[in-house]
Amino acid sequence: MKTLFPKQEHHIPKWYVIDATSKTLGRLATEVSKLLRGKEKSYFTPGINQGNFVIILNAQKIQVSGKKRSDKFYYRNSTRPGGLKKETFDQLQKRIPSRIIEQAVWGCYQKGVLGRSYYRRLYIYSQNYVPSFSTEEKKKKIIPLDLGSSQNWIKMEI
Repeated sequence: MKTLFPKQEHHIPKWYVIDATSKTLGRLATEVSKLLRGKEKSYFTPGINQGNFVIILNAQKIQVSGKKRSDKFYYRNSTRPGGLKKETFDQLQKRIPSRIIEQAVWGCYQKGVLGRSYYRRLYIYSQNYVPSFSTEEKKKKIIPLDLGSSQNWIKMEI
């Protein structure tokens, strides 16, 4: 019997909308990375991007445990001498709230072509607002999805 490998063209991605209100950053990032990679599918193949699209709302309301609000630092560099900038979780949350979730999800992936293709399917918004991507997006119905103990997960089904 031959092993059947799924092809990229046979995959139809799904859209997931997640409300990040009062979710823990690390737990949300791992669940989102699994959805983006498509690990919940029975025909998952590691070398092919068969993931889904994920939209995260209310990124400014994400939570962290412990003293990470003041002790966790985010770094950026302008590549100029003395251009290293360091800011805390609270400072970055006030400035660019979506960057926190972006960096957490990016840390879950391998840094290569396939990892970047997963990352391109992620959309993060700091408020409870989703711009319309196309007219097809409006036709999709929203049904609740149970992923563990999270109550604010929503699945958009075609």
